[in-house]
Amino acid sequence: MIADFQYGGFWRRFGAMWLDVVCLSPLVILTLWGNSTFRLFQAYYFIPGLVISALYSIYLVKRFGGTPGKLILGLRITKMDSSPVGYREAILRELPNYLFHIVLSVGLVASALHLTDAEYLALGWKDRSIRLKDLTPGFYGPVQIAQTVWIWSEFFVLLTNEKKRAIHDFIAGTVVIVKDSNQSVQRTAAAAQPPPLT
Repeated sequence: MIADFQYGGFWRRFGAMWLDVVCLSPLVILTLWGNSTFRLFQAYYFIPGLVISALYSIYLVKRFGGTPGKLILGLRITKMDSSPVGYREAILRELPNYLFHIVLSVGLVASALHLTDAEYLALGWKDRSIRLKDLTPGFYGPVQIAQTVWIWSEFFVLLTNEKKRAIHDFIAGTVVIVKDSNQSVQRTAAAAQPPPLT
């Protein structure tokens, strides 16, 4: 029964998130290098970035029950009845982050189109960031604020409910459990079964 499971708490999930950052660090470095070298890198990387994100955060969750960070820390994502998640649940869990990423990336690509290559490359990384933000479309600022509110709401909800579910867990009908607790519950349930009649 799912109520007997040990739920993945805040710090364990927070650690898993940072392990995922480490796993994805080569892509982060590639993105930083690309953005500093090519004005339209965000545009070129847009579709490949979405595909990589889908493979990491949707396919791996459906296939293995979690991202590498979660699996390393002994966590598993399941449906509320403890059955494995399918693509529907994996997509719903990631959908809000996906939508924020798409809209904000489009805003940054639009701002880069207002600069020439020479202007872009002449700016240092800090001045370039400020200039790009100044040139973003009107929707960029409100969406960025909405993303910040979303992230903090996720933390708040995770910390204030008994099953340690974040908002995306409620949307997808999922829960994060400690893998060992699932195995021990299954062993206990199997031991409680009466012996077969012969």
